[in-house]
Amino acid sequence: MGLGWDETVYVSQVSPQAPAAFFSAPRTRGVSVLVAPVAAWSTSTPLLRVYLALLSGLGLYLALRCWRGLFPARVLAVGGALFASLWVTLFYGPQAMANLWVALGALAAVGCFLRAGADRTRRAPLWGLAFSAALMALMRPTDAVWAALPMLVLPVAARRFRQPRLLLALVGGLVAGAAEWVVEAYVSFGGVAERLSRGSDIQGGLGWNFAVDDQLRSLGGRSLCRPCTGAMPHVAVYAWWLVLPVLAAVGLLVAVRARRPLPTLLPLACATTAAVPYLFMIDYAAPRFLLPAYALVAIPVADALAWLVTAPSAPWRRLATVLLAVGLAGHLAVQYVVLERTVDRATASHRDWARTAAALHREGVRPPCVVASHGTDVPPIPIAFYAGCSSAATKGHNANTTAARLAGTARRTPVAVLTTATGRAPSYARGWHLVHLDGPVYAYLSPLPTAGSPGR
Repeated sequence: MGLGWDETVYVSQVSPQAPAAFFSAPRTRGVSVLVAPVAAWSTSTPLLRVYLALLSGLGLYLALRCWRGLFPARVLAVGGALFASLWVTLFYGPQAMANLWVALGALAAVGCFLRAGADRTRRAPLWGLAFSAALMALMRPTDAVWAALPMLVLPVAARRFRQPRLLLALVGGLVAGAAEWVVEAYVSFGGVAERLSRGSDIQGGLGWNFAVDDQLRSLGGRSLCRPCTGAMPHVAVYAWWLVLPVLAAVGLLVAVRARRPLPTLLPLACATTAAVPYLFMIDYAAPRFLLPAYALVAIPVADALAWLVTAPSAPWRRLATVLLAVGLAGHLAVQYVVLERTVDRATASHRDWARTAAALHREGVRPPCVVASHGTDVPPIPIAFYAGCSSAATKGHNANTTAARLAGTARRTPVAVLTTATGRAPSYARGWHLVHLDGPVYAYLSPLPTAGSPGR
């Protein structure tokens, strides 16, 4: 599976394969930092995938270790297995995307916060809290604040957690992780408020939007559901999503009865705040948005499952064990069917981009070069990356140049404007040669550069 659209943006910031793509307001540099140890010197996608798969697996293991002593090891193992077996976790584990790393940071941060609050003599949980908060903020600052909100409130609401060091570690980590994003906001976007405003515009405007049904539709394997229309997937695909809050409530009841409510209540509270903006504040959906909520809910759910199958003297224990075994087997089967279909669709799309890039090369568009698009859904950014070119846009959220600049660039560098068979050439490309590249994709190619400039 080749690199996706968002991945090419992040990887291009550090990769020698192509010039850095335009970095819009909602994006953060955390993923580029994450992939740099491999992408900075290798253009191998399989190597990058293996690296990220191993790193995300190690990240989940370390995040679960932060919970040792708060829950039995078997509960942590089951919780990790439940989270890791979701198709969305497996799909994004080896990808250069931020959401899974926000999830792992949130899971580790809550565990470290609870352990640091319970034992004031140890410093390791405090350092773990600071590092986990920094990881979340480095990957996606706004998501980090939403996920950390209950931890920011708890030291004020609960006497046991009124420890300045807890707030110092948490806030210090968030500030350290978000520092680069804040600096870039002032350098490139006119300030934090302006960057948030532009990000909101790109996301369709943040406000009250009921997106629960959109998230249900996306669970059928739609990596981006925008606009999120069409029929719901089969109930078997999203049944686990409906059962999840029920099992979380059971886990909370078990914790209250055992007089240990906080280790269950806090991750559930953080999961809720992490999910709120993606369930009620945007008008589209992507299953990866809720990965932090799934990671945090996994441990209370695992605790509930452990209680259901081990409760002493419960007449329904055997029946519950059988039902859970059958339900989990069916759940896993559905997850892997959705995963396979999602990977097949993504792979086909990415191969289309690779074929279009190869066709550009056959037409003589080779680095250094520029790929743009005009009035079409053909994405210039991933195709430009695959071709080793710069990407350009004069309109839309990724606009990074003007028509006059692009016309000037075409006098010294090969430029290809992607379009369709019925697409009209932009004003600056009138008279350029129209060629068919692949499938529905055509391109207007700039004339040969003038004498003395690099040839196409």
